[in-house]
Amino acid sequence: MRVIISGASGLIGTALGASLRSDGHEVVALVRRPAGAGEIRWDPTNGVLAADALDGADAVVHLAGAGIGDHRWTDDYKRELIDSRVKSTTLLATTIAASANPPKVLLSGSAIGIYGASDGRDLDESSPAGTGFLADVCVQWEAATAPAAAAGVRVVHLRTGIVLTPKGGALKKMLPLFKLFAGGKFGNGKQWQSWISLADEVGAIRHLLTHDVRGPVNLTAPAPVTNAEFTKVLGGVLHRPTLLPVPRFGPALLLGGELADALLYTGQKVLPGALRASGYSFQHTTLDAALRFELGK
Repeated sequence: MRVIISGASGLIGTALGASLRSDGHEVVALVRRPAGAGEIRWDPTNGVLAADALDGADAVVHLAGAGIGDHRWTDDYKRELIDSRVKSTTLLATTIAASANPPKVLLSGSAIGIYGASDGRDLDESSPAGTGFLADVCVQWEAATAPAAAAGVRVVHLRTGIVLTPKGGALKKMLPLFKLFAGGKFGNGKQWQSWISLADEVGAIRHLLTHDVRGPVNLTAPAPVTNAEFTKVLGGVLHRPTLLPVPRFGPALLLGGELADALLYTGQKVLPGALRASGYSFQHTTLDAALRFELGK
C-alpha cells in the first residue's frame, strides 16, 4: 500500500509509519517544510496542497493537530486547536474529492472528548456528542471530512482515547511523579479513563485501513477504568505507593482550571463497539498488561 500520513512525526504517526514500513508498505509524510524524499509539502493554514498530491494513494491517515494539553487554553490557543484540525481536514477532504484517482480511504483523527463528560454510562459510537469545548472541537473536526465522504471515499473518524506509552502523552507526564513517590488519584478518582496501548492504537489503525468500516470508531481498549483504579494499577506496576490524592488546585494552577478539569477531573467510559464488531483482536485487554508491555515490565 501507499499510505500518506499527516502528523507523521508525532507520537502515533511515528509508530504507525515505522510499523507500515516494516511490512514493506510505502509511507509518505505530509510536511510543512520543503519536502524531501518520501514527503509531500503542504500548508494547511493557508490551504496549500498540490491538486494531484494525493492521487494514486491507497489511503490517507490524518493525525495532524495542535496538542490538546500542550498549552493553557487561552482564547488564542483554543482557536489554534480548532483551526489546526478543521483547516487541515478540510484541505485534505476537498483535495481528495477533486482527485482524478483518489485514495480509497481517509482515516481522520478525532477523540473520545466528543462525548463530553460522562457519569459512568457506557458510551459507544451510537452515543450522541456531548457538551464542552473538546466536544465542540471534535464535532467540527469530524464534519470537515464531509467532502471526501460525499465523493464516495470511505471515511473513518478515529475517536482515540488515552494512548499509553512512556514516549509521550499522559503517561509520560505521570511517570516522574510516580517514580518520586508522588503519584495519586486525581480528586475522588471516580472519573472514568478510557485507554489504549500504543501497540493497539497502531494495530487498530492498520486494521481499519483494510476493513470495510465507515464513520466513527472508538480507539479504546474494552476495559475502561476509573482514575482511582488506573492510579492503583500504575503504582503496582512501578512498585510505588499511591496514597495521596492530587487536589484540583495544583493542576488548575499549572494548566488553568478549564484544561485541568477537561483532562484530569472528568472522563468518559467509552467502549470500542465498532472496532470489535469489525473483527479487531486487541493485543492488550487489561490495563495491567498494557502498562507492563509499554513500560517493559
